[in-house]
Amino acid sequence: MPAHDVVFGFGAHSGIDDIPELLRMAQQADRDGLDIFTLSDHPYLGGRVDAYAALGFILGRTRNITGLANVTNLPTRPAPLLARLVTSLSALSGGRIVLGMGAGGLWDRIADLGVPRLTSGDAVDAFEEAIVLVKLLSGGGPPVTYEGRHYKVNQIEPAPVPAPPVWTGSVGRRSLAATGRVADGWIPGHAADWLSDRYRTSRPVVDEAAASAGRDPREIRTVFNFPGRITDRPLPATRDSDGRWIGGSAAQWVEELTGAVLEHGASGFTLFSAGHGAPDPTLLARWAQEVVPAVREAVAKR
Repeated sequence: MPAHDVVFGFGAHSGIDDIPELLRMAQQADRDGLDIFTLSDHPYLGGRVDAYAALGFILGRTRNITGLANVTNLPTRPAPLLARLVTSLSALSGGRIVLGMGAGGLWDRIADLGVPRLTSGDAVDAFEEAIVLVKLLSGGGPPVTYEGRHYKVNQIEPAPVPAPPVWTGSVGRRSLAATGRVADGWIPGHAADWLSDRYRTSRPVVDEAAASAGRDPREIRTVFNFPGRITDRPLPATRDSDGRWIGGSAAQWVEELTGAVLEHGASGFTLFSAGHGAPDPTLLARWAQEVVPAVREAVAKR
């Protein structure tokens, strides 16, 4: 996946009953030239396939599309082993993996798995340490010794594979700042888009932290989870009374997303259905064949 181009993808279901459809849709998206597919990571739900098992299986059945856990349930996946997992998937797939990272949200369910409960502050500290450690344990070099509050490793050899890009699902101010310091992308929560208050108040926190750490804030992608429907005819209004995007014709989508890239700095979009679930094959096909190529063309002309 190109480092700085605008990326387009879709969010898929990961239910065990959805496996045949999941594979068909991922293969369809791969053929149609989409960049990414994403799966949620909820290991306490018995009806779901493990996110990383599914990512590895699908990457083995596709050629070009990149996989992403949207986002990794970090408290259930210790960072040193997560580093081994994502560098292995990268090596096996030819670099077609992005590491989506979260500090942990549903702590009652996470604790049900026997994982020690962390305060919100400690969870964010562990989240930042984990991103740093994954990067240290990637890309070759001498053995790593790391002494953090939450993670400690002693003389562990890094994988000779570069670390994948790290995109976070940060919401709170502290985790947004951590994203600015150490991550490569940000996925705004709750399907917030570039016109939302959440985005307008959150992205500056990422940018300020990045600049304070000596980084260029423009290097940190904003990739939006973007639900909606594609209609045959234009809608009189493409947003609801709360300002949330509801969809419209392919031309209305193209206008909206092109403006998001050129005027608001958007660098990626992951399509969900209007109900925030996985798109059906028809919606996915229209997204990949009608909307995405037109947005790419419009952006390239500017």
